[in-house]
Amino acid sequence: MKVFLTGAAGFVGSHVTRALLDAGCEVLAFDRPNVSLQRIHDLTDKITMVYGDLNVAADYLPVITKWRPEACIHLAWYAEPGKYLHSPKNVVALTASLTLLQELIEIGCQQVVMAGTCAEYDTEQGFLSETGPTRPATIYAATKLSLSLIGQQIAAAAGINFAWARIFYLYGTYEDERRLVPALIRGLMKGEAFPATPGEQVRDYLYVEDIALAFWTLVSNKASGIYNVSSGDPLTIRRLMETTGEILGCPDLVKYGALPYRDWEPMFICGDNRRLRNLGWTPQYALQDGLKQTIEWWRGRD
Repeated sequence: MKVFLTGAAGFVGSHVTRALLDAGCEVLAFDRPNVSLQRIHDLTDKITMVYGDLNVAADYLPVITKWRPEACIHLAWYAEPGKYLHSPKNVVALTASLTLLQELIEIGCQQVVMAGTCAEYDTEQGFLSETGPTRPATIYAATKLSLSLIGQQIAAAAGINFAWARIFYLYGTYEDERRLVPALIRGLMKGEAFPATPGEQVRDYLYVEDIALAFWTLVSNKASGIYNVSSGDPLTIRRLMETTGEILGCPDLVKYGALPYRDWEPMFICGDNRRLRNLGWTPQYALQDGLKQTIEWWRGRD
C-alpha cells in the first residue's frame, strides 16, 4: 500500500513510519524543511521524504498528485510542550488540514486517517466512549474536534473512508524530554528529587508503538468514524511514577505532594477502546515493559 504520512519525523510519526514499513508499505513522508530527522535517521533510505509547509498546498500537491497515495495518515500539527494548548497556531493547522483533505479527495485517495485527542471529550463522564459528549476546554482540543466534525462530513460527501483517532496519554522512545515520563526518567537517573502532586489523578497511558500499530490497523481495515486509541486501563499518576522509580531503583526520589493539583486538571481520564479492538488491534506492551524499554533508550542517550 502507498501511504502519504505527514509529521513523519515527530514522536508519533517516527513510530508510525516504522509500523508502515514493517507492514510492507511504500511511504511518502512529509515534514517541515528544518525538522530534525534524528528519530528516523535510520529510515531515510527506505522512504521518500518531502519537505515543505503544510499551510502551502503547492509544497505537497505536485508530489502527491504524481505519487497517487492509496491512503494518508495525517499527524502534523503544532504541538510544542507548554505552548500548544492555547495557541492560535492551532487554527492555522485546522485550515491546512481541511485543505489537505480536499486535495487528497481530488487526487483520488480513498482512505484518510487523522489524529485527534482525548481532550475533545467532556472528561467528567468517567470512561470515555466515542459516542460520549464532547467539551473541549482549549483551542487545541476545539480545533481538533472541529476537524473531526467537518472532515467526516466532507469525506462522507466524497464517498471516501475517514477515520479519526483520538489519542489518549502516551509515552515511549523519542518523546520530547520536557514531557512527564522522560522528565521523570531523566531526573531519577541523575539522582535528583522529582517534585510531584499527590498523584491521585487517573490517566490512560499507552506505549507509542501500540499507538503506531493502531494507525496501521485503521488504515489496513479501511476504517471510518471515531476510534479511541487508548489502553482502557485506569492508572494513577502515582502508580506510573512508582513503577518508574522501582525500575530505576530509586522510588524514594519522587516527592509526592510537593506540588499542588492544577485547578483545571481532570481527576479521571480513561478511554473505552473496544471499537478499535474490534478491528483486531491489541496493545502489545504492558506498562512495566514499555517503561523498561523507554528507560533503556534514555540510558543510551544521557
